[in-house]
Amino acid sequence: MLTLTLIGIGCGDPEQLTGAAIRAINAADLVLIPRKGSAKSDLADLRRTICADVLTNDKTRIAEFDLPVRDAGETDYRKGVDEWHDAVAATWSRTIASHLARDGKIALLIWGDPSLYDSSLRIARRLDPLPKIEIVPGITSIQALCAAHALPLNDIGEPFLVTTGRRLREGGWPQGVDTVVVMLDGGTAFESLDPDGLQIWWGAYLGMPDQIIMSGALSEVGPRIVAARQEARERHGWIMDSYILKRRP
Repeated sequence: MLTLTLIGIGCGDPEQLTGAAIRAINAADLVLIPRKGSAKSDLADLRRTICADVLTNDKTRIAEFDLPVRDAGETDYRKGVDEWHDAVAATWSRTIASHLARDGKIALLIWGDPSLYDSSLRIARRLDPLPKIEIVPGITSIQALCAAHALPLNDIGEPFLVTTGRRLREGGWPQGVDTVVVMLDGGTAFESLDPDGLQIWWGAYLGMPDQIIMSGALSEVGPRIVAARQEARERHGWIMDSYILKRRP
């Protein structure tokens, strides 16, 4: 039987790998490395670096593959994501079948942690044949962001909400919470909010050599973040960022 292990590798710093992650990589017969186009070659390079640093099993093979691109023009968001997941699962299945028979251990290195705003688990359950699925947790961008700012995420006895840029832009500030973590923001959704009384802690390329962090009152820091984000995206060709907003009485 095939076993697929989704291994959280942290947010860019190879030293964030856990001992369990290193053991799982070395236990694999096949390590899959997705390529997301030349603009995001840094992400594949990091996975290659991790394998070069920690892989001691000379029987483990590495297979790279190109990820399908989601149709951004699809007006039905969920339908577009669902079709994209089908295409990614088909690509995984073809890549696995070309390197392994119907048994063996496969490892897929996941940015951050497989459980949080990552679709690898949902895609894995669409594979044909369906493998046994195992998870090795990793450090999330939320943890890395809080560590970079030396920030406790929750206030004493208070809840927080994790959401996406799209949901924040469409729905405004969520009810019932004063702390919001925003991920997968393709733009700068915080610009849609009234900045009065809001503080922001922002970070991009967390854990990587090019890490950028900024914090302060949203009314003052927001425009600087917008400019820094645009400049960094133009320089790298891609950006991966997240931020925490807190509302003060």
